[in-house]
Parts: sequence; structure tokens; C-alpha cells
Amino acid sequence: MQIFNITSRIIVTCSNRLSIYLEKEITALGYTPVRVFKTGVELQGNMQDCIRLNAHLRCASQVLFSINEFKAFNADDLYKTLVTMEWETIIPADGYFSISSNVSNETITNNLFANVKVKDAIADRFREKTGSRPDSGALLNGAVIHLYWKESIAEIFIDTSGETLSKHGYRKIPGKAPMLESLAAAVIYASNWNRETPFVNPMCGSGTLAIEAALIATNRVPGLYRNNYAFMHLVGYNEQQYDAVVKEIEAQVIENPSLKIYASDISEDAINVTTINAGIAGVEDMIVTACCDFQDATIPAVENSVIFFNPEYGDRLGVEEALQTTYALMGDFLKKKCKGYTGYIFTGNLELAKKIGLKPKRRIEFYTSKIDCRLFEYELYAGTRDAKKLAV
Repeated sequence: MQIFNITSRIIVTCSNRLSIYLEKEITALGYTPVRVFKTGVELQGNMQDCIRLNAHLRCASQVLFSINEFKAFNADDLYKTLVTMEWETIIPADGYFSISSNVSNETITNNLFANVKVKDAIADRFREKTGSRPDSGALLNGAVIHLYWKESIAEIFIDTSGETLSKHGYRKIPGKAPMLESLAAAVIYASNWNRETPFVNPMCGSGTLAIEAALIATNRVPGLYRNNYAFMHLVGYNEQQYDAVVKEIEAQVIENPSLKIYASDISEDAINVTTINAGIAGVEDMIVTACCDFQDATIPAVENSVIFFNPEYGDRLGVEEALQTTYALMGDFLKKKCKGYTGYIFTGNLELAKKIGLKPKRRIEFYTSKIDCRLFEYELYAGTRDAKKLAV
């Protein structure tokens, strides 16, 4: 099987509730999705398309390339089919591979058991055809084979990504309870920010929202910060294919020297982490940092700007009670200090959100890990609502 010469089904996975933003990214790259579901997007393409998708996408988790679909009622059925596949034409004999899986089959009580069956089939095929076998393990830094097995239907994919795409590579110091980079990008996509007016981010933590805003505004994509993908460890990989994509993503970067992003936090450590991460991402000149309480954050007098809060959610009773005051103060700050802006508050505590005291224009659903979250959008009129209407 010459996998770099065939077209097949590509599944680009993502975190729950991000697929509508992932679909827009994929469409913007010139692809036509075949199907969109809550944790991914399906399309048709080849391995070169997988390379492009890996380098460009902000909201994705993995790019999976289908190589076989078959019936398997139990682990023995799975093994019997897999051991006949031409693994020696996919994984280098002197390479390294790992197995990942998503299994829902009544005969399998532990995904690791299914993973071992896949690994054994690959190893036995190699021994039969070559007399030796490549190394294998849990690390995702070589070739990665993914098993999707639901009831009696099994599908084998090449995971062309390896390590998750949800992490964009610049955040070497995560900080306390950081927002995942893919989620931060989707949250910004969900907003009405025009990428020209100021982006204000009090309570910035490790700076993920502020940095993602800078990256989006300058068209810097995650592939600029990563140099190892699983597709690089497959038989038939040609480095020139990847080099062409790197040149493409480097050429599309735009500089926007007039745009400023304001990131502040009451923690000096958080500001230091933000500064370091922004430097790694190459956008430190765009981000103005300050160590201060959010009520002292700089709010430039530029209408149609945006302000983003990502406050703590509170996972203990005493903490949640203390945060009630914080949420109320955020609402008061938005109302009094941010006129002419659009305000956004991202939270996983819907009870605390009631303390904000403002009526949101939109409530946009997200998840962070398994927490049901909302991005609340607030129109903060410079004058009265009626005066705003008359001015249009």
C-alpha cells in the first residue's frame, strides 16, 4: 500500500463543540467537508492534504487518514484482519510506532487490550515478512496507528498528527489552570472581534487568549511552532512535501504593527509567563502587559474593541462564595469602564455568571475538559441603546 499515493477518508477530530469553528477553518483552506459532527469534520483527500491540515488548523486535535474498514465482532476478528495488512509498506522496519484507540465493543472491557491486539498483529506481520519488527511503545513521537471500533465495525486510521494539535507549541510554561490553545482560538473565532481594534484581556493567566488573538490577527498558524508530526515517520514520506507547506504558512504571515493587545493580571508570575510565551510565539511586540487588578486594566478609548475575561470557576464552596463578589465587580466594570466595547466572559460556572448583573446578547456553548461552559457576549453601549440606534 503506497499511502502517499492514495485518496481516502480524512477525519479531523476536535474537542466537543469546536467542530463548527473547525469546519470554517477547513473550508477556508479550500476543502469541502463531507460531514460535520460534534467532535470532528470528515473530508476526502490524500496525505499531502493531511500535511496541510496539520500545519494550518487551530481548533483540531488529530488528523486521521483511513486505510481500512472491516467487520470485527471480537479481538480475534480484529487480529485476523490486521495481520494480513501490508504494514511493512506503511511503517519503516527500523522505525517506532504506537497505538491509540476509541473502542465501544461489548467484548472489550479495556481499550488497552484492543491496543495490544493491534500492536501484536503489526509485529507478527513484520516478523513473517521481514524476520524482525519495529519498536513500539506509548510515546506519540513516531508513526501512530488509530483504531476506531464501534460494535461490529472497525476502522483503522493512520494518525498523521501524533501529539495533539490542540496544543500549539509556543506555551512552554502553562501557568495555573490554562485554557487549551484550541479552545482559546475557537472562543476568539466565536466573538465579533475584527482583528483591528484593541483586544483587552484582564485576568490573562498564562496569556493564552491574548497570544491566540495575536496569532489569529497576524495569520500565524500552529505549524510555525512545531517540527515533528506522525506523518514524518511513514514509509514514502518526502520531506519536500512538508517543506512546501512550511513555505506556504511562512508566506501568509502578515504584520500588524498598529494593533495592540492588552494583557493584565494581578499575579506577577502570570505576567512573566505571558511574556515568555508571547516571546516564543513571536508576538511579544504586539502584547502590552501590566501587573494589576482587573479594575485597573488599560481600556483604550476605541469603539468596537473587545474585552475578554476568563475568570476562575470556583470548585469549592468557600472559593465560589468569594468569587460571587468578583463576578459582580466584573459586570460593574464592563458597564462603567468599557462603553463602546463588546464584552466577553468565559466561565464554567453558570450560577456565578448570574452575579455579573448584565443581560448577555449571546450565550455560546463550549466545553473545557468535561465542564459545560458558556461564552457570554455583552453589548456595552457608548450612549443609551436608543441613541445608538439613531446613530446608525
